[in-house]
Amino acid sequence: MNNSPNYDLIVYGSTGFTGRLVAEYLYNAYPNSDEVKWAMAGRSLDKLKAVRDEMGISDSVDLIVADSDDENAVSALVSQTKVVLTTVGPYQLYGEKLLAACVENGTGYVDLCGEPAWMHQMIAKYQSQAEKSGAVIVFSCGFDSIPFDLGVYYLQNHVKATAGSPLQYIKGRVRKMQGTFSGGTAASLKATLVAAKKDPNILKALMNPYSLATSEVMADQPRGDKAYYDEELGTWVAPFVMAAINTKNVHRSNYLLDYAYGENFLYDEMMMTGPGEKGKAIAEHVSNDKSLSGDAGPKPGEGPSKEERENGFYDILFTGKHENGETFNASVAGYLDPGYGSTSKMISESAICLSQEASKLKGGFYTSAPALGNKLIERLENNAGLKFSIE
Repeated sequence: MNNSPNYDLIVYGSTGFTGRLVAEYLYNAYPNSDEVKWAMAGRSLDKLKAVRDEMGISDSVDLIVADSDDENAVSALVSQTKVVLTTVGPYQLYGEKLLAACVENGTGYVDLCGEPAWMHQMIAKYQSQAEKSGAVIVFSCGFDSIPFDLGVYYLQNHVKATAGSPLQYIKGRVRKMQGTFSGGTAASLKATLVAAKKDPNILKALMNPYSLATSEVMADQPRGDKAYYDEELGTWVAPFVMAAINTKNVHRSNYLLDYAYGENFLYDEMMMTGPGEKGKAIAEHVSNDKSLSGDAGPKPGEGPSKEERENGFYDILFTGKHENGETFNASVAGYLDPGYGSTSKMISESAICLSQEASKLKGGFYTSAPALGNKLIERLENNAGLKFSIE
């Protein structure tokens, strides 16, 4: 970890759609620089100034210019801060030099990455160096995958305290959601599909539920790729588009927590679409929807209006039957559009939490649960509009 940084965190990508929302949130939530000292960074000073003025942010917030291709500029940037918060994706196209600089300098790092093949590659390439430098790298600090990763962690902690042992199988079920997936998410998915066609190893990492954890397949996981009627929950369920990344992050958390959920832990994610013929029709429609990977999806830099963001919400159920026969339920709910409004708050609070906790962690690549756990849950409930509940 850097010994004498100027900032607690630097927001890299402050001129992008999500980066602007992050900067706006930090300025409004932490106006006192004694509490959190942060700066805005990007490729163009003129654009940074324009965004700072447009978002009503004081010129007391510093601006730092660094192109992600300029290794010297990137290295100079990361050496000034405890944590880099980056919203510049797709990370497989634009992210490695910044991440490598953080690893080299022992600087903390959080991102919004939902690109499991790239994450798999980065862990393999830089884990040992991060261990030596003390850099704490935390991937996926937005809607993918914080509510899901921390939701499983929260429920398992409750079940272990109550029943003495964890649940062997948890179903993550999106009960309600209104909002837009970001243009960045769509771009990342497209970039991953292109890369997978060129490299069979990438396809292998995408197909393996344990590709972020261990090369060993611990237990055959539920597939979650077809609509079906869930008798236990009394509803039709459909594949959930973020499951491919969230499930891998949950298994990495279990691995990093020394298999606190059990070595044969099972986890899947689906969307609940309701009972009856209507629920079936919606589930089948969702199963066949490929719009996010098509040309009609949102473009990077595009996003919903302020009104749309503020009218968004999500509610996710985590449920499992214990070996003692008892069913346990927890939920994670959030107000605001998941892909933008809520995500910008989640990654901001993750970065602040990491700036305070990184010195207690060994260097390496983490997910939110083993890195920040209950401290982050508390911050998200107090500041970011999330609610964790046992039901």
